[in-house]
Amino acid sequence: MPERYDVAIIGGGIHGTGVAQAATCAGHSVLLLEKTALAAGSSSRSSKLIHGGLRYLEGGDFALVRESLHERSILLRVAPDLVSLQPFHIPVYPDTARRPLTLRLGLLLYALLGGLHRGNSFRSLPRHDWEQLDGLDTTNLQAVFRYHDAQTDDVALTRAVMQSAIRLGATLACPAEFIGAEIGTDTCAVHYRENGVDKHCDASVLVNAGGAWASNINSHITPAPAVMPVEMVQGAHLVLNSPLFRGCYYMEAPQDRRAVFLLPWGEHSLLGTTEHVYTGDPEQVRVQATEEQYLLEVLHRYFPRRSSTVIDRFAGLRVLPANGQRAFNRSRETHLSVDDAGRPRQVSIIGGKLTGYRATAARVMRLLSGSLPQRTPIARTTDVHLTPVD
Repeated sequence: MPERYDVAIIGGGIHGTGVAQAATCAGHSVLLLEKTALAAGSSSRSSKLIHGGLRYLEGGDFALVRESLHERSILLRVAPDLVSLQPFHIPVYPDTARRPLTLRLGLLLYALLGGLHRGNSFRSLPRHDWEQLDGLDTTNLQAVFRYHDAQTDDVALTRAVMQSAIRLGATLACPAEFIGAEIGTDTCAVHYRENGVDKHCDASVLVNAGGAWASNINSHITPAPAVMPVEMVQGAHLVLNSPLFRGCYYMEAPQDRRAVFLLPWGEHSLLGTTEHVYTGDPEQVRVQATEEQYLLEVLHRYFPRRSSTVIDRFAGLRVLPANGQRAFNRSRETHLSVDDAGRPRQVSIIGGKLTGYRATAARVMRLLSGSLPQRTPIARTTDVHLTPVD
């Protein structure tokens, strides 16, 4: 007889591990399949931010910002060793598109959506503090706003979430390659290869959390799930040799007015990101020379005297709805695609943000509740403490 699980999950990124945690908290038996290593894909190639998404206010995504700020507050509480609040600085020059009044109103709305407490405060820095901002160009500088968001190590966070699920009873198969699945009326037959041995199990539901590999995973599921049109969008990051001491910087790229961040990263700094549609093999995504040039031009505009020596570079992929808009202007909301709107057995997670992984997992569990056996919850994801994994 094959092993039986309530929930089988494909993909060990932040969304897959988040669903594993939520399902085990709800009392369900869980198997997570990961082909190579936890956070091996996009969950190790993000901007390392746990944030509300200040720029999403321009697109009217108030619900997404409110949810993200709520999730940020939860992670600051349950994962203090992994998620830390950081000061962010927004410099304003004569050619900055977003003027001081616009920024002040946006930051006020950001604070209101997050709840008026210390972590959501903002202010305009006095001129005598500008010279202390890590070499920021003060020529023609008109204003600097400081607010707060949070930063994390995305790999460490993903591992901690999975470890919390394992402590609650989840099973991790890694390395384990998903081979295929047949979705039946009452069960899902899942086939995979672990350490060179072909195995299979039955599960009440199947969750595709493959990120950029989700479409390929769906092609091995019978009957083939309906899929929404999506595009992969590449984001590049550069690790620079020089450290930052005063926090993070939110810069407006002079080339196209996009947001680019300069962030502290241990003894170095992290610069990113770019956004362009990627059509190749997700395994082959690399930082392009044009992306590196773009990011360094932004750096030189704001920090002309800082070292721009690149010691590492990485690129990740976001999965966004294919709607013809520029990647920068598309919604970051998570989309859940199911095989049956009434009683789904299979769900695919499309898109999503690192910050919102817990809320996404909760949505997945609500969606699948009618297809899962009744179990007694053993914990709440809002209370499970996350600690770094040695």
